[in-house]
Amino acid sequence: MSTLTPARARRTPPRSRRVLAAVAGALALLAVTACSGDDERPRERGPGVESRPAEDSYPGLSEELAGQRLRWGPCEAPTPLQGEGTAPGEEWQCSTLTVPLDWDQPDGGTIDLALIRSRTTASAEDRVGSLVFNFGGPGGSGVLSLPQFGTEYQELREGGFDLVSFDPRGVGDSAPVTCLDDATTDAEAQEPGGPPENAAEEREFTRENEEYYAACEANAGELLPHVTTANTARDMDLLRHALGDDRLHYFGISYGTQLGGVYAHLFPERVGRTVLDAVVDPTPDRLAQTRLDLEGFQLALDHYLQHCVEFERQDCPIGSDAEAGNGLLADLVEQLEETPAPTSDPNGRRLTADLAMTGIIASLYSEESWEYLTQGLQELFWTSTGDTLLLLADFYNGRDAQGRYSNQNAALTAIRCADDPSGMSIAELREYREEFMETSPLFGEWMVWGLSGCEGWPVPADQTERPRYAAEDAAEPILLVANTGDPATPYAGAGRMQEAMGGPEVAPLLTYHGEGHSAYTTGDTCVVNTVNAHLLEGTVPQDGHTCGE
Repeated sequence: MSTLTPARARRTPPRSRRVLAAVAGALALLAVTACSGDDERPRERGPGVESRPAEDSYPGLSEELAGQRLRWGPCEAPTPLQGEGTAPGEEWQCSTLTVPLDWDQPDGGTIDLALIRSRTTASAEDRVGSLVFNFGGPGGSGVLSLPQFGTEYQELREGGFDLVSFDPRGVGDSAPVTCLDDATTDAEAQEPGGPPENAAEEREFTRENEEYYAACEANAGELLPHVTTANTARDMDLLRHALGDDRLHYFGISYGTQLGGVYAHLFPERVGRTVLDAVVDPTPDRLAQTRLDLEGFQLALDHYLQHCVEFERQDCPIGSDAEAGNGLLADLVEQLEETPAPTSDPNGRRLTADLAMTGIIASLYSEESWEYLTQGLQELFWTSTGDTLLLLADFYNGRDAQGRYSNQNAALTAIRCADDPSGMSIAELREYREEFMETSPLFGEWMVWGLSGCEGWPVPADQTERPRYAAEDAAEPILLVANTGDPATPYAGAGRMQEAMGGPEVAPLLTYHGEGHSAYTTGDTCVVNTVNAHLLEGTVPQDGHTCGE
């Protein structure tokens, strides 16, 4: 069996009775920060990299912030809020960037953002600039993610890019949003789960959401209105400025595509070579979004079930009927609502229905993870134990071996609600339960509760900022990359993002016919070569180009 590797990025998973309040999701990728060292700025400049542009201006921003120089030094091991991991190797350097807490009042309070980079191995003449990454979530620490996935981008580093990433505001080691402590999170994950089934459970659902939101407000109150994607895009432009690049070269995955789209809207003249892989749907309609998510995960599950019966054969725990597998899994999760499965966890934790659903979701992000789903289902069906799905759920939820949680779920909730505080009442979402169940016997009853959105979030709507994507004046074309089998950011969303940004001339679309979340890291030669040519050479593929057929 291959080694379990991090999922690329994720959006919101199905909501259970309790973790619905936490909006469980985002990914556990994480790493490090805090550094000291010589005051340093790249002095060698090749084609496409100019000195700090004179036209940059930040009205109201102090000279101290606008002119700050990044101090790079050795990276430490990740903090618990960033996630589990070790200090990266010597080729990695860390720093911090200071940004305004409130970009509408840039002379007010500030926060520090954790940064990481690996310098290009190319000559000074061949250096292109910095390539900034966001790996998704929202809530994933880029400071840990980039070293973890660094080998996959080695050709870009060798070709002329300094690889750079950061913990966005509210995430990891960048003014992190926190809500519940580790012990409470563990305890609530062990409570009986499943979607509310009667009025009493609906009231309990509402009460727990209110308590969770109150805890977020108590622990991170003044930060909550300011963790919008738009503010992170503004932070990213100041990062570009501090790195010394005239334009932002950017690689965004999953939620990182949303961030990249917002950046292109706010700073079209500063758009450099940009790739948005696993493109999110920009539709502001929560019902449409949740329907798309449901269809995406059901499609991925159908593909897994068909693979299981065709290739696993006698080892496939659902038998030989892929279609019947949907009902078998739904029945299995329903049984776990009443009787959680035992595990070998040293603290006696059991696999609840909530955790089983999270583990199943986690395994669908990559075709390489299907074997873990098979193993987990074999354990449940054949031995009534839940070790593998618990491991997958812990990984997805950012829980390490010591029982410490990253802040990815709290950050996901805060960022999502800062971007869009809307949500349906319980009475409204009930209307869609039957429709969702018909679409997916396993996911439907759970995901309909995602329609409650941010109902009751303590930040008023007039203090939030919804993302916008129109970027007709972008200085360079923005390459969109979409996977037809993507469960978390279904393929249809890429077409809508293309339209929102201004059409194929602004944002040509590269289609990959495959499985899993994102396309570049599948290793498909066609995808990798097309993306690398765009980033390293400025070669823009024709809209409609396809790979993997």
